[in-house]
Amino acid sequence: MTREEKSSAIDVLREELVGTSFFYFADSSTLPVSKINKLRRMCFERGITMKVAKNTLIRKALESEPQEKGYAGLFDSLHGPTTIMISSNPKAPALLLEEFRKTEERPLLKAAYIDSSVYLGDEQLATLVKLKSKEEMVGEIIGLLQSPAKRIASQLTATGSKIAGIVKTLEERGA
Repeated sequence: MTREEKSSAIDVLREELVGTSFFYFADSSTLPVSKINKLRRMCFERGITMKVAKNTLIRKALESEPQEKGYAGLFDSLHGPTTIMISSNPKAPALLLEEFRKTEERPLLKAAYIDSSVYLGDEQLATLVKLKSKEEMVGEIIGLLQSPAKRIASQLTATGSKIAGIVKTLEERGA
């Protein structure tokens, strides 16, 4: 690879990784080609971009970004073959890895970057699978906010019915 090709590859990686808030690094090194193709197909079906890149290029792409982004925590995971999974959904790659590993022992999770949080090691996969998406969190908050209002409305309706029943009973007794 010439210097210009490396520079171009670093720019492309920087654009892809910095342009998203969610990406995973995995090790799929011992999988045969047929299994890698199956993994790529599953990624495509779920809207996950999958690519393999040299660790030095990945590192250089991330090093050029400001430290407050928190990419430095990922550098320790950049050894051996690295498969990059990029998604707009923070837990889609984790769900895919979990599903794929029901029949295979790889790919192993090396690291994940989720909104400036770094998750290192394969043992973090269970945590990543349990993450809630922004839409799920908003739905839960709306449900929690609606719950007291629904109870108050039902109490007011029930109280109104009780008062109407008492008034009707008093009318009937008085007549």
